Formats: sequence, structure tokens, C-alpha cells
Amino acid sequence: MKASPQMQARLLELQELDTRIAQLEHRLASLPEQIDITRMEREQPALEADVVRTSTEVSDLEREVGKAESAVQLVRDRAARDQERLDAGSGTAKSLQGLQHELESLARRQGVLEDAELEVMERLEQAQAGQEAATAAQQKHEGRLAELRAARDEKAATIGAERDEVAAGRAAIVADVSAELLALYERLRAHSGSGAAPLQQRRCGGCRLELNTVDLNRIKAAAEDEVVRCEECGRILVRTAESGL
Repeated sequence: MKASPQMQARLLELQELDTRIAQLEHRLASLPEQIDITRMEREQPALEADVVRTSTEVSDLEREVGKAESAVQLVRDRAARDQERLDAGSGTAKSLQGLQHELESLARRQGVLEDAELEVMERLEQAQAGQEAATAAQQKHEGRLAELRAARDEKAATIGAERDEVAAGRAAIVADVSAELLALYERLRAHSGSGAAPLQQRRCGGCRLELNTVDLNRIKAAAEDEVVRCEECGRILVRTAESGL
């Protein structure tokens, strides 16, 4: 393959930009905020489930309190009616005595129901405290997550803008490289991460190995426009003033 020395030198510029683009993309993929975001997003369903669970518990206990209050009120109403009849003194002595016994029974029943009502109300207070704690934890979590996402997006925008700028410079260089040479470069870059390297002080700038005398003589004898490659790593070797030939 033939390519002018200037075109081959452009490959080194292209490789430098490709390395920079890869570095920027790695930074984008490994932002520290994203690591925390991923962890917190995994934790989010459990926090949401806690809110649902505690809210359901509060709703159930509120219904229980309502039922307990209704049961107590029914006994109170019954006792009030009996007390009115007893105070009126209407009826036989036996019926009035029966009312007295029923009032005593209702009083005991009311005490039991009020104790049960108090116990449910205490459980409701505890459940409401748990609901408030779960809601607060979720809101704090969501607030922190929003902060992290904003910080990540800001950094990503800055890095992305730099990457786009570098990519624009890359496009300008690509326009100066022949399709055949560019295809070889891209194929090598896909295989080893870089497609071209400078020959410096008799070493390949890609694999960092020193070329033997035979390879150095072969490259020295090659025409300036001949594209040469490292025998060890296969990269395109670009000859420079520091090649040591």
C-alpha cells in the first residue's frame, strides 16, 4: 500500500484523537456519581415498598380504631337509654332491677372496649411514626438521587462537549486520509486498540518492542510512500525524524 509521508503522519494525529475520545468515553462511563446513582436506584424499590407497607398498616389500623370507637359508642348509647329508663322509674321492680344489672354489665363491657380502643390507638400512633419515618427516608433518598443526577448530567455535558470537539477534529483528519489507508487503520484499531504508532529510537510506539536489524533495514530500504507495519503487533509504523534509521 502506498501513502505519502504526510498522509501517514496524519495517522498519528488521528490515533492521538482516537485515544483522547476513548479516554473521554471511559470518563463518561465511569463517572463516580453514576456509581452512586446505580446503587441508590437499586435501593429505591425497598424504600418505596416501606412507604406502601407503613401506609397500608396505618390505613388498616385507622379502620380498626373506627370500629373500636363505634363499638364503644354503641355501648354508651345503650347504657344512656337504660339509664334514662331507670331514672324514669317506669316498669316493675323486677324490670328496673334488670336494667340495673344490664347497666353494670354494659359498664364492664364499655371498659373492655375502651381498653381495646386505647390499645389500637397506641398501635396506630406507632404505625404513623413508622410511616413518617419511611416517607422521610424516601424523600431524602429522592433528594440525594436528584442531586447526583444533576451533578452527573453537568459533568457528562462538559465531557460530551469536549468529545464532540475532538470528534470534529478527527473528521477533518479523516478527510485527508485515503479510504484504503483509513480502512486498514480502523481494522487494526478495532483489533488492538490502536492502528498506527510512531517508530521512535528503533522501537514501535505501539507494542514498545525494539525492532531487530532485519526489520529496521527493511523499513530503511522501503520507499517513503510505502506503508510499513510492525512485525510484532501489526500496527502501521510511521517513520519520524526520531526513528533511528
